[in-house]
Amino acid sequence: MLNVHNLSVSFGGEYLFEEISFRLNGGNRAGLVGKNGAGKSTLLKLLNKDMALDTGVIAIEKDIKIGFLRQDIDFVEGRSVLEEAYQAFEEIKSLELKLDEINHQLAERTDYESDSYSQLIVDLSDITHHYEILGGYNYQGETEKILQGLGFRREDFDKKTETFSGGWRMRIELAKLLLQTNDVLLLDEPTNHLDIESIIWFEQFLNNYTGAVVIVSHDKMFLDNVTNRTIEISLGRIYDYNKPYSEYLVLRNEIKQQQVNAQKNQEKEIQQAERLIEKFRAKSTKASMAQSLIKKLDKIERIEVDEDDNSVMSLRFPVSVTPGKVVVEIEGLSKAYGNNLVLNDINLLIERDSKTAFVGQNGQGKSTLAKIIVGELKHEGHLKLGHNVQIGYFAQNQAEYLDGNKTILDTMIDAANEKNRSKVRDILGSFLFRGDEVDKFVKVLSGGERNRLALAKMLLQPFNVLVMDEPTNHLDIKSKNVLKQACLNFEGTLILVSHDRDFLQGLTNKVYEFKDQKIREYLGDVDFYLEQRKVENFRAIEKKQAVVSEKIKPKASNSFQDQKKLKSLKNQLSSVESKVSSLEKEIKDIDHNLTVDYDATIAKDNFFEGYQAKKKKLETLMQNWETLTLAIEELG
Repeated sequence: MLNVHNLSVSFGGEYLFEEISFRLNGGNRAGLVGKNGAGKSTLLKLLNKDMALDTGVIAIEKDIKIGFLRQDIDFVEGRSVLEEAYQAFEEIKSLELKLDEINHQLAERTDYESDSYSQLIVDLSDITHHYEILGGYNYQGETEKILQGLGFRREDFDKKTETFSGGWRMRIELAKLLLQTNDVLLLDEPTNHLDIESIIWFEQFLNNYTGAVVIVSHDKMFLDNVTNRTIEISLGRIYDYNKPYSEYLVLRNEIKQQQVNAQKNQEKEIQQAERLIEKFRAKSTKASMAQSLIKKLDKIERIEVDEDDNSVMSLRFPVSVTPGKVVVEIEGLSKAYGNNLVLNDINLLIERDSKTAFVGQNGQGKSTLAKIIVGELKHEGHLKLGHNVQIGYFAQNQAEYLDGNKTILDTMIDAANEKNRSKVRDILGSFLFRGDEVDKFVKVLSGGERNRLALAKMLLQPFNVLVMDEPTNHLDIKSKNVLKQACLNFEGTLILVSHDRDFLQGLTNKVYEFKDQKIREYLGDVDFYLEQRKVENFRAIEKKQAVVSEKIKPKASNSFQDQKKLKSLKNQLSSVESKVSSLEKEIKDIDHNLTVDYDATIAKDNFFEGYQAKKKKLETLMQNWETLTLAIEELG
């Protein structure tokens, strides 16, 4: 499908990666990981041919269509959400215009016997047939389904795209990508602007996607749930294994340990050979043996241990002064943007040293409340900050607050005061900005590097309450782990707005869900919250099923015909269950073979067609099983 051979790219004389090679096949869902600035986004741009490569080859099979979700997008103003999403169907929309034109001509013309009128009828038939093949009668329903999966409500469909935030517009762009018939998806940080529920939906979509996917993401849990392959860029090399991220880390450590052990054994053999050479060299009778050992040593291929880039930022949030017991007190708070009421009659009490998470769909008021707490937005109702409260605030778009025309060093010096100005270089060093790097302009930094700079800048001001809005966006996995540890060690009060499940796990002792202008409290971390939400959903399903069962009571009948029909249905059910069991075992065996030897398994003729056919057949059998079961229950 897509083959990369000996690819090299350099900037300013330094290689981002050098002579890397890998191949993408259908069904590959590869997580592209590495430190901020390692070259992940650059590699995606190269695969999409947005950039020129230095040396090497990127070979793409004929007629392969590639879809690329960039971090920077542009929209044409004036289109509604639906109209923008429909841009995914260029050919269908073009055919619709042709059909409208033909139908308009047919309605106006009366020369029914002419050749040109007959040709219009032929054209109408051909274009209608082509329109149907392309899914012209289904695309609108499919578009609505994808948009709803990504968090849009029906009432949002006719709103103009410019009325939505950048995060929501990114969702529209993602929807367009998923609606297109692409063979390869290149996704650069796709979950940065998705809430937890949308991420879970997106995971299910990707797991059912049959093409190839390359995902740059720093969401470890998302990578584990979606990918079946990991490609890490580190120190100009790539490490490529058919494992999701967490399993890949374990395997990489095992391989590295094997390399270390093999290197130690080889070193012992080399030292022993060198001792013999020294011993035999002095004796004329053994000189030929010494020469033989020297030649043997020269031929030995020295075992090298893979280098790891283990440099991580050092982060510890100091507490300024101890505040009062109640940090934030909110009563009857409401906030509206024009006619759009976001928060209504909110009551909230945040106590000293608590660690709180704000979760929920985008647009439900999480960031709004965070901005109200730090004093950035006006509101209705009562809000009181406690005694001695000093707030540190990391905004969702924190990187946008930085001046791109300043250097890293100037950004920090301008934010420092007389007491800590002398510590600026030390702080930058602990955030991996060392030596000449501090003279880089902010505008050339990657998203993750800008976030690191924003975090470093925060340490120049004292605080005892830390409010962070999506702080992990753009941070690489190692930096996220450092930030999480710093939050765990922070002895002040923490308020986190985040959709990152892995980051939130075990970090907070209270979760507030924002939904329908209200907030609801869950006493635990994000795992407890998700567990409770799932239980609630199951209960809702059970209640719905109970109502249906009450309405449709099974029909009791002892007639001979019914008994005969019941027996036939049970025989059919038994046959279907046997086929389901057999097919599930076949699919399970194939999945096992894919994990053991992926390349050998997919090398079989028409592997993917056969694999998908089995899954489709299983789906049909399950539907038959459900139909037969309901019929048997009705007959009693």
